[in-house]
Amino acid sequence: MILYFSGTGNCLAIARQIASATNDQVLPLTEAVRQNLTSERRIGLVYPSYDFNTPPAVRNLVPRLKISADAYVFIIIPCGAQAGNSIWSVRRQLREKGIEVSYSHKIRVPDNSAIVFGRNPNDQSWKFTRFADRLQTIIADVQSERKALHFAWFSPLGWLMGTERMEQWMLRTFRPAVNETKCIGCGICSRVCPMRNITLSDREEPTADHSQLAAIGPHCTACLACLHACPQQAIEVGAKPSPKAHQYRHPDIKLKDLSR
Repeated sequence: MILYFSGTGNCLAIARQIASATNDQVLPLTEAVRQNLTSERRIGLVYPSYDFNTPPAVRNLVPRLKISADAYVFIIIPCGAQAGNSIWSVRRQLREKGIEVSYSHKIRVPDNSAIVFGRNPNDQSWKFTRFADRLQTIIADVQSERKALHFAWFSPLGWLMGTERMEQWMLRTFRPAVNETKCIGCGICSRVCPMRNITLSDREEPTADHSQLAAIGPHCTACLACLHACPQQAIEVGAKPSPKAHQYRHPDIKLKDLSR
C-alpha cells in the first residue's frame, strides 16, 4: 500500500508510478489513518517537502497510522529542491511507534510554491526528464525491498524552519485567501483541498449568478491546491493575483483525481 499526500498531483503521480510497478494500491494519507493497515507487508509514504520540512498535516497524520512493525516501510519525497528534515522527522515519528524506515529517497519535481514568488512552475517541466532515471532507480529499489536511506539525516536548516514560531509565520505568509470579487462559488477549491478545509456558504449579498462564496478554514497546510485549481484565479496569497498561466497540476493527473 502506498500512502500519499498531494496538493497539485506531484506526489500522487509518483505514488501511482511506483504502485504500478510493484502491484500495490494507492491511498490518500487522510483516508489511510481511518483504516487498519497492519496486514500490509509493504507501506510507502509519498509526500512533499514544505519549507525544508514535513508538511504539518503529514506530521499530524503519521502518528495515527495503524501499520505493522514488520512491514517494509519506505519514504519518497517529491520536492522542488531540498528535502530538509522531511524524511528525518517522519522517520523519528515512526520509530517512536516501533517502526523502522528501510528506504528513503527524494526526486525533484516542479515547485508549486513558485507561483507565490511570481515564477511559473510550468517552466520546471525539465525536472521530469532530468530525474527520470532516479525514479526508475527508486522503483527498482522498492521492488527489491532494498534497504538504503537517502536524504534522511538531520538538517539544521530544516530544524530552524520547523520551529513553532517560524512554522506559524510561514503558514501565515503562505496562507491562501479568497478574493470575494472573483469567487463564483463553483466549489472546485473545496473538492481539491486535501484537508477538507474549504467550505461554501451563502453570500450575504448574492448576485443573480453567484449565490455562494468559498471560505478557507483554520486547518490550512498551505499546499496551494486551491490556488492552482481555481478557474477564476480567486485564490490568492499575499493579495497577489495568481496568473492562469502559472497555475500548475502534474501533467499525468486530472482534476478529478484530486477531487474529494
